[in-house]
Amino acid sequence: MSRLYDTVEPSVIDEDMLQKAVEEQGPKDEAGKIAKAEGIDFGDVESLRLEFKNILEIDNLWSFTCLTKLQLDNNIIEKIKGLDELVNLIWLDLSFNNIEMIDGLDKLTKLQDLTLYNNRISRIENMEKLTDLHVFSLGNNNLTDLENVVYLRRFKKLRTLNLNGNPFCEQADYKPHVIAYISSIDFLDYRLIDEQSRAAATEKYHLSIEEMLHNERQAELRQAEDEQRLTEEGTHKEAYVDGLNGPDLFEGMYADDTEGKKLKEMPGVDELVMLFREKFVNICKQIFEYGLQENDKRQEEVNQFWECAEEAKTENKETGMVHIDNFMNMKKKIFAELNHITDNSLLDQKVKEYNKDVTELWDKLMGLELQLVDQFEEIIKDFERNLQDMGSNFIENVQGYLSQCRDLENAHHERMLEIAIITLEKFVKNELDDEISEDLRNLFVDKDTIINAVTSSHDVHLLKIDNKEDDMVTRINNWMKTSIEKIHYEQEVKRNRERVAEINNLIDHLRDEIDNLEVLQGAGY
Repeated sequence: MSRLYDTVEPSVIDEDMLQKAVEEQGPKDEAGKIAKAEGIDFGDVESLRLEFKNILEIDNLWSFTCLTKLQLDNNIIEKIKGLDELVNLIWLDLSFNNIEMIDGLDKLTKLQDLTLYNNRISRIENMEKLTDLHVFSLGNNNLTDLENVVYLRRFKKLRTLNLNGNPFCEQADYKPHVIAYISSIDFLDYRLIDEQSRAAATEKYHLSIEEMLHNERQAELRQAEDEQRLTEEGTHKEAYVDGLNGPDLFEGMYADDTEGKKLKEMPGVDELVMLFREKFVNICKQIFEYGLQENDKRQEEVNQFWECAEEAKTENKETGMVHIDNFMNMKKKIFAELNHITDNSLLDQKVKEYNKDVTELWDKLMGLELQLVDQFEEIIKDFERNLQDMGSNFIENVQGYLSQCRDLENAHHERMLEIAIITLEKFVKNELDDEISEDLRNLFVDKDTIINAVTSSHDVHLLKIDNKEDDMVTRINNWMKTSIEKIHYEQEVKRNRERVAEINNLIDHLRDEIDNLEVLQGAGY
C-alpha cells in the first residue's frame, strides 16, 4: 500500500508546522488576526489536522493537552507513538499510513472513534484500555486470521465496525462470524445489520458462543476476585498490617533461619513448633484486626478535617460574595450616573468615591481571608494533635502486641535449648531412634556448637520481629508527617496564595473598568 509521495523527503512535526496548522485552522478575519498577533496556546487547541504532510514520525504533540480530535491521515507514519499526553482525545484518524502494528494507545482512554483504515496491520491487539470505543475502522489492512476478530468482543460500546478490504473478507463465513461474535455492533462495513442476518449468524455459531460466554463469565469472576484481593491488600498496606492476617511473619522468621531448619529434625520439635506457630499467628491476627480498626479511625479523622475545612471555606466565600454583590450593585448605579454627568469636578468626585469603594472591598475581602487563615490555623492544630495522639496510641499498642511475640519466641527458645541438650546426650549415647540428617549430625559435635545453633536461630527470629516493628512505626510516622505537611501546604500556603491573587485580580479589574470607561476618557481622564 505505497503512497505516491513515499519517495519525497519525510517531514518532521516541529514548532513551525504546528503553529502554521493551528493558525490555518483557527478563527478567520479580524479574530484570526488578533489570535495570530497574541499567539495561540497549544494547550487550548481542541482540534488539529496534520493530513498530507508526509509525516514519518509522530512527535512534539505533548503540549496539546486539550486536544479531542486529531487527523494524521495520508502521511507515511510507520509506528503509533508520541500520543501519551493527549489524554482527552476522542477522535483519531491514522488512515492511509504505513502502520504495521497497533500500539501506543494505552493512555487514550477517552477515545471513541479510531480510524486505522488502509495501513499494513496484520493483527488486532494492544487496545485493552480503549473501553469507550464506539467506532473502529480497520479496513484495507493485512488481517488474515478471522479468529483474531474475537478480540473486539471486549469493547461493549462498539457500534460501528469496518473491516472491509482485508484478506479474511474473502472467506465465505466472514460476515456471519463477525456478526455472531461481535454482537454489540449495529453497522458492519458501512451497512446496517438486519435482524435476519443477526439471527442466522447467532444460530450458526451458538454452541461455540455459549462456550465462549461461559469462559468469559469465569474470567470476569476471576478478575473480580483479583480486584477485590488487590483492594483488600491495599487496605491492609494502608493500615500497616499487610501480611499479619496469617502466618507470613512466622514463616518469614524461618525463611532465613538456616539453623532452625536443621533443628526442626530434633525429636519433639515438630509439636513444639506447631504450638508456637498457633500462638504466634493468633497474636499477629490481633494486630491485624486492631490495625484495620485504627485505620478506619484515622480515615474518619482525615475526612472530618476536610469536611470542616470545606465548611469554613464555603461560609467565608459566601460572606465574600455578599460584599462583592453589594459592590456590583453600587457600581451599576455609579456607572449609570457617570454617563449623565458633564461637570468634570463632579466626575472627579464620583471616580474618587468609586475607587474608595474598591479599596474598601479589598479591605473586606482580605479581612475575610485573614480570618480564614486564623481559622485554618486552629483547625490544623487540632487535627495535628489528634493525628499524633492516634499515631502514638497505635505505635504503643503495636509494640505491646509484638512484645508478646518476643515473649513467645523467648519461651520457645528456652524449650529448644532444653530439647537440644537432651538430644545431644542421646546422640552421644547412640540412643536416638530416628535417623538424622548429616546437617543436624554436624551440630552435635559438642555442646557449644548445638547451643550456638539454637541461639543463632533465636536471633534470626527476634530480628524479624524487630524489623516488622520498625517498618510499621516508620511507615505510620511518615504518613503522619506527610499528611500534616500536605495540609499545611494545601490550606495555609497554596490556597491562601490563590485566594490573595484572586482578590487582587478582581480589584485590578474593577479599577481598570473605571479607567477604561469611555465617558471618562472623553472628559480627559
